[in-house]
Amino acid sequence: MICAVHQPQYLPWLGFLSKLDAADVFVIYDDTQYKHDEWQNRNRIKMPNGVQWLTVPVHHSQGERICDIRIDNLKPWRRKHEHALTTNYRPAPFYDEIIESFAAVYAKEWDRLAELNVALIELLCGRFGIETPMVRSSDLSYAGRSTEALVSICKEVGADAYLSGPGGRDYLETERFAAEDITLMFHDFEHPVYEQPFGEFVTRLSAVDLLFSRGPAGLSLIRSARTLSAHSPAKHQEVS
Repeated sequence: MICAVHQPQYLPWLGFLSKLDAADVFVIYDDTQYKHDEWQNRNRIKMPNGVQWLTVPVHHSQGERICDIRIDNLKPWRRKHEHALTTNYRPAPFYDEIIESFAAVYAKEWDRLAELNVALIELLCGRFGIETPMVRSSDLSYAGRSTEALVSICKEVGADAYLSGPGGRDYLETERFAAEDITLMFHDFEHPVYEQPFGEFVTRLSAVDLLFSRGPAGLSLIRSARTLSAHSPAKHQEVS
């Protein structure tokens, strides 16, 4: 049973969804520290002359947990984000089929950033057909920090394998997983190229770009772009 753990991103990119899809259980790491103006409150979409950032304004202070971050609803961000999707993706093949789902999300006045992000992650998963169950770390009773926390989370959800992003090779304490008989695996993602509504291809956008362009069939493209490998002291052996 493979567990993956990740902070909730706003309108996440394809690599996030690929990692989620590859796991048997996905833990939304919502009680770890919030990092402002990274991917937790913003992302990018395609526009005719380049890219556009969609940023959710928030109230935040140093050291706050993601699940405690409140949205600044005095700013008209919901209207702006819905308008951006409507304006930029109207030419896309699946626009008519998809847009109302996002309109329904932006019609609600969200209080906390994590709640908004989880709702959008669930929307994207539903539309692509990703069925991996998700739990929130704030609902678990894990212990420790960093690698120790990840091992504890795996044990609590009953996983015997942990799926890390490629950056984990540089910081994870691999011996801690081995000591608990948890297989350490790595998720590598080579971003696919596909036809976008206009202009030259732009990589690493929000997954909404592929969804509007390919619809549910985009999941096969996501799956074809990833490689899973098991950690070995000598080498990383490819398993799928």
